[in-house]
Amino acid sequence: MPLAPKGQGYTMNEAARVRAAELPKNLKWFNTKEPISLASQRGKVVLLNFWTSSSINCMHALPDLRYLEKKYPQHLAVIGVHSPKFANERDPEQLRKAIGRHHVRHPVVNDPEFYLWRAYGIKAWPSAVLIDTHGYVLGVLRGEGRRQQLDDLIGAKITQAESKGWLVAAPSVQARIPEPRTTLYFPGKVLASPHSLYIADSGRNRVLHTYHDGKIRRVFGSGTAGLVDGRETEAMFDNPQGMTIVGDYLYVADAGNHAIRRIHLKSGEVVTVAGTGKQGRYEGETFRDPLEAQLNSPWDLAYDDSNLYVAMTGQHQVWRMSLSHPGIERFAGSGREDIEDGSRTTACFAQPSAVACHDRQLFVLDAQASALRTLRFSGESVSTLVGMGLFEYGDRDGVGREARLQYPLGLAVDRARKELWIADTFNSRIRRMNLATRTVEHFDFKHPLDEPRGLTLYGDKLFVANTNAHQIVAVDLNTRAAEVLDVREG
Repeated sequence: MPLAPKGQGYTMNEAARVRAAELPKNLKWFNTKEPISLASQRGKVVLLNFWTSSSINCMHALPDLRYLEKKYPQHLAVIGVHSPKFANERDPEQLRKAIGRHHVRHPVVNDPEFYLWRAYGIKAWPSAVLIDTHGYVLGVLRGEGRRQQLDDLIGAKITQAESKGWLVAAPSVQARIPEPRTTLYFPGKVLASPHSLYIADSGRNRVLHTYHDGKIRRVFGSGTAGLVDGRETEAMFDNPQGMTIVGDYLYVADAGNHAIRRIHLKSGEVVTVAGTGKQGRYEGETFRDPLEAQLNSPWDLAYDDSNLYVAMTGQHQVWRMSLSHPGIERFAGSGREDIEDGSRTTACFAQPSAVACHDRQLFVLDAQASALRTLRFSGESVSTLVGMGLFEYGDRDGVGREARLQYPLGLAVDRARKELWIADTFNSRIRRMNLATRTVEHFDFKHPLDEPRGLTLYGDKLFVANTNAHQIVAVDLNTRAAEVLDVREG
């Protein structure tokens, strides 16, 4: 019983009401001390959020849920139903980490066998199922960007229930398990220069400037999520991710703010150079003023020949921003989520999350397709080096498309060895590809990894953002010795 499409009215046939399927007690629960039943929530409006932690669309829906939880703290119960796409997401411990990384505060039930998905007839991530105060399904809203519709429907049902005496006020159930107290909190990307290391301390909404040993030199960002320009800790970021250095400037993909920020490395001044702070969705527009463009979760940056290339994760595209004259535009990708080769404007990407330039081509990691793509600047065509489809993934070495990855998020070019280094995130491995033979093989060293999401190379040292362990690991490529950096204040 779907709700009306966005922008249309909503009606319901009372005679056709369907009782909401109860939540099984045998599933694993998070952010609550005991399993929650829908029967225990009678008198409140219930929102079941069907999601998977790897999906950018699901990530976009989370701020809307936080808004609704804050607006209706006594009369709305939000319950996450995690329906995992990838094998790694089925692991309860990895889901617990994802809940912390995404700052999810409401109760979440893990449904790895899709029992509730089938019971409610869900077709796509994310989907919101609304249940009234008597336990009947009001309808389903699919996709992101549904805040206003949900708000209107929830408000109307609460008002109706209150007028009839059906409403029960009770605070939401929360029992979060905190992460260990560490300097870093889910670091996303990392970037090395000759004398410095830049760490996107994504979970704490800041960028750290350190020495190669981890000693902190400067901090950019107050630690509170927001979009504020200013000097060093006066500025505010929201889930900063990929970075690149151009001259005296560090450019940062500020994913949560849908913006690109620039840090002047001499003065410490942070300014916004692209984006309005609001999420947008365009097919192929060009903007003469990058500050007028609404971006869509920019996740990584690469620089080549006066151009900044942006992994526009939320739009399944790669954008290009000129640094020699104002302007930002769609560079590659139709916007349809898929893995399809072709010309740069018709080819399809699937949540591109890492980019790197080398030898007049752009390498792109497509997280949702577990794929490595390449775009040659001369021919302007996209081809696939590794990857077969949106649901084709694994943990396998091989040549080219014989290899299998699982949700890769980190990429670094090794010009000396003529290789690419890949953070194979959901396999918790580091892999490398020989650019001549296209042979992909895993690179073992004596330190466990837990969903690494960022890589950077300087000389013979590979720095790894070991995200779920809240670490930066430095690996000597010759000896394979690994060291966890002691990231600390000077």
